[in-house]
Amino acid sequence: MLDPERAILAINGLTKRFGVRQPWILRTLSPRPRRFVHAVEDVSFSILRGTTLALVGESGCGKSTIARCIAGILSPTAGSITFADAGIAAHGNRQNLQMIFQDPYASLNPRWRAGRIIAEPIVTHGLISSRADVERRINELLSLVGLAPQDARKYPHQFSGGQRQRIAIARALASEAPLVICDEPTSALDVSVQAQILNLMRRLQLRLGLTYLLISHNLAVVAQMADTIGVMYLGRLVEYGEAKTVFARPLHPYTRMLLDAVPDATCVHRRRQPMRGEVPSPIDPPPGCAFHPRCPFANARCAQELPRGIMVGKTSVACHAVEEGRIESAVRTP
Repeated sequence: MLDPERAILAINGLTKRFGVRQPWILRTLSPRPRRFVHAVEDVSFSILRGTTLALVGESGCGKSTIARCIAGILSPTAGSITFADAGIAAHGNRQNLQMIFQDPYASLNPRWRAGRIIAEPIVTHGLISSRADVERRINELLSLVGLAPQDARKYPHQFSGGQRQRIAIARALASEAPLVICDEPTSALDVSVQAQILNLMRRLQLRLGLTYLLISHNLAVVAQMADTIGVMYLGRLVEYGEAKTVFARPLHPYTRMLLDAVPDATCVHRRRQPMRGEVPSPIDPPPGCAFHPRCPFANARCAQELPRGIMVGKTSVACHAVEEGRIESAVRTP
C-alpha cells in the first residue's frame, strides 16, 4: 500500500485515542477504568506527489482527526507520519505543509486585512525579507486565485464566501508548500461557488504540482478531484484504491452503501442497498468488524474477528465477506 519512493507523505499504523473524563462526583462515587474514544485505529496509506487522495466516510469516522494529526494540531497515540522521507515532527515550522479549512470566515482573522492574512506564512517562515517584495508576492497570489491586487486592503467581511475561500487558498500557497490538506473546503459554499473553487484547485494543482489530501463526505466532489480514495468507517480504513476503480467496482459493503446513497437519475432500474442502522459508539466499538451490525453480508466470523486488508486487484479492502467470496461483484455503470 505504501510507495515510499514516490510518496510525499506516508502514514503507517496511525492511531489516535482521546481520553473520556467522567464528572468529578461520578469518579468519586463509582470509580471506573478510564475510557477512550477510538477516533483513528491503525490507519496506513500514502500520497503520491502531484496527486489527490480523498478520505471519505460518515461524520465521526476519523477523517478530520487524521488531517489534524498530519498537520500537527493533534499528537498521534501511535504510528508514524513520514513527510518526504523525514518524520514530519522534524519539520518544526511545517513550512512544507499547509491546510485549507472548512469555514473560510472562521479560519480568517476578522481584524486583519486580506494582504496581511496572505503574508502571514511568508513572514512567519522568513521567506521574503523586503517589504516591497512581500507586497509583490501578495499581489501575485491574489491574481493566481482570481482576485485583484487592490483586494489586499479589504477585510474578510467585505468578501463573499467563495472569495474568502480564495484568500484561504492564497494563504496556503504563500509558503510554497507542496502538500495541502483540504478539510471539507467547499461544504460551506453554495453549489455554484463550489464548482468554481474546485476548478481553481485543479488548475493550481496542474500548474504548481501540488499534492492534496482531501477530506470530504461529498462523493460528487471526490469523483471530480480524487486520484486515490480511502473509505473510512469508525476510525478504520476499510477500502483503499484508485478512485475510478472504487467508484466503478466498489468492494466493501459500506462503500457500496455510500455510493448507493448518492442520487443518480440515470440508474433508476438498478437495485440500491439502503444505509441502515446507526454508527456504533467510538467509545465502545463492537468486536470484530465494526460494520457488522449494519452489514447485510455479516456472519459469525464478522462479529468476532477483525478483518485485515487484502488486495483485490489494485484495491485494498478489509472485509471477511469479500475475502470469502460471499459478495457478488458489483459493477456500477457511469
